[in-house]
Amino acid sequence: MLNNKTILVTGGTGSFGHHFVSYVLKHYSPKKIIIYSRDEYKQFVMQNEYKEYAHILRFFIGDVRDAERLHRAMKGVDYVIHAAALKQVPACEYNPNEAIKTNINGAMNVIDACLDANVKKVVALSTDKSVNPVNLYGGTKLVSDKLFCAANAYSGNDGPRFSVVRYGNVAGSRGSVIPFFQNLIDQGETVLPITDFRMTRFWISLEQGVELVIKALEDSQGGETFISKIPSFTITDLAKAMKPDCEVKEIGIREGEKLHEVMITAEDAPRTYEYEKNYIIYPYYNWWSDSMVVPGGKKVEEGFEYSSGNNKEFLSVEELAKKLKTDLDKH
Repeated sequence: MLNNKTILVTGGTGSFGHHFVSYVLKHYSPKKIIIYSRDEYKQFVMQNEYKEYAHILRFFIGDVRDAERLHRAMKGVDYVIHAAALKQVPACEYNPNEAIKTNINGAMNVIDACLDANVKKVVALSTDKSVNPVNLYGGTKLVSDKLFCAANAYSGNDGPRFSVVRYGNVAGSRGSVIPFFQNLIDQGETVLPITDFRMTRFWISLEQGVELVIKALEDSQGGETFISKIPSFTITDLAKAMKPDCEVKEIGIREGEKLHEVMITAEDAPRTYEYEKNYIIYPYYNWWSDSMVVPGGKKVEEGFEYSSGNNKEFLSVEELAKKLKTDLDKH
């Protein structure tokens, strides 16, 4: 579906943007991919990395806070992937106004630009932290998710279709626990700090994150939230997988941190369908029709909740060690 199409990626020089571009160039023949971001150096590095695709890639310096620049960048675009955001929890707590400007006002700017340019589909990246948020980052992403889903009401019959994909920290991403542990191990530490021994997380690779976005582009009718079916792991097992002879110490949960990643709440259950590789939460709007539900799924049970703590599949220490080698090498 992306062959001979023009795609714009906000925050396109980030980890996701890098992998998305690589995936699309490998599996499709796009007309053009526009990398929209505010970091000129990262654009320079990426431009050199993909020299052979200079006829396809376009690099736009711009901020999602800049509505006028977004409108200019959207000209002729078919599909938009919105990955730009301020994501670091402590930074958002300390700079709440800046988080709101990027994550909420920026989302509104992207939506308006997409509506005015009449693009075909828009997929916004979300996070588990938007579910029952306990920190400002999660709060801003909750608002962003609501904005993208509600934007379909302004599309009309032939306008853009907006949807959301939701997943937790990508394995090995900046600021996550894997590089934190690895840095301590490289420094010769034999004791790894864990905030709470009960803590669990989902395992998702960049490849799986990109595939979920492609799935949303293919199947979305507007207003859905797509969630991958992925395994869980305990942080204590992760520590053992990274350094088998390590000791672990419990240091106490941090402000704004959760014991488990929750992707689907019991309140979402009445509108959630399960498929072979993913879940879809369908919207509750008067313009939505059950005829728009993707075939092949089944409604989840009443009270269903999808959490890293109650997941059916957990990775063992051995499986984690294997994934640390395979999934992270692909990054």
